[in-house]
Amino acid sequence: MATVMERIGEFERLPDLAETVYTAPLQKPAHVGDDWLEPRQTDYSAEDDRVWDDLFSRQMEILPGRAATAFMQGLEKLDLGRGGVPDFEVLSEELGRLTGWSVVPVPMLIPDHVFFWHLANRRFPAGNFIRTRETFDYIQEPDVFHDVFGHVPMLTDPTFADYMQEYGRAGWKAMRFNRLKALGALYWYTVEFGLIQEGDGIKAYGAGILSGPAEVVFATQAQSPNRIMLNVDRVMRTDYVISDLQPTYFVVESFEDLYHQTVERDFDRLYRSLSPGFTYANTAVIDLDDVLHRGTQEYHLRGGRGSGAQPV
Repeated sequence: MATVMERIGEFERLPDLAETVYTAPLQKPAHVGDDWLEPRQTDYSAEDDRVWDDLFSRQMEILPGRAATAFMQGLEKLDLGRGGVPDFEVLSEELGRLTGWSVVPVPMLIPDHVFFWHLANRRFPAGNFIRTRETFDYIQEPDVFHDVFGHVPMLTDPTFADYMQEYGRAGWKAMRFNRLKALGALYWYTVEFGLIQEGDGIKAYGAGILSGPAEVVFATQAQSPNRIMLNVDRVMRTDYVISDLQPTYFVVESFEDLYHQTVERDFDRLYRSLSPGFTYANTAVIDLDDVLHRGTQEYHLRGGRGSGAQPV
């Protein structure tokens, strides 16, 4: 097998990792292969299906007017509210006809190089489990609701679908330069927590926003967070928050703009200029920023989620 130092026939084969590539160690379950794919999708219980339906209903009460048009159209195209956890095979057939993507089950978070490989081949890995009633409001590891409800509707948009594939291809280069944290920041501030400027206001397209109730309102309407136009070089130097609402969100003009800002960027040159750590704090506003809203940061100054502060 080749290493990530080589481009393998349009990403057809999974690469081995060179010893000089630094990634987080993950323990692979015994029942999955090197691709980390589950043999089949879980047989969800009636309660699991009810959890999906209740989560879906809750989000649909607050997303209209706050979620990106492309996301809302994707929900309709895929009919994700037809009842219960969606069948990945059916979903993949529908998505395949639209943009050539499929949804594949994985047991947990998977290694970076495997994740990139699946994206590069237009496969979206989705967690093969759903949260419980006890973790209904927040779950740290992404489950099937976050992955399918939050991410998959955006894959019906042809330009965003192409962006996701190119992101997967870019991942191997980031590993070669040991700049996964920088590329991870780009994913975080676009795919997970991205905003888009539409004719009637700023909307959310990031899955981390769209799959939870508090962040939808906070990201698009609250006074606390910064909202800054996307600059790829700036974003890849910016730290981010994993277990709380974001102090800063980055906004794209369009998905075509997002695609061109990333695919047309010379990442070899960028990676050589990046330090191993982040340059900017997640609350920072710097001179080169095109600021749409400079936040008060009240929520985080009051202590954030752990303090019981209101997300205002």
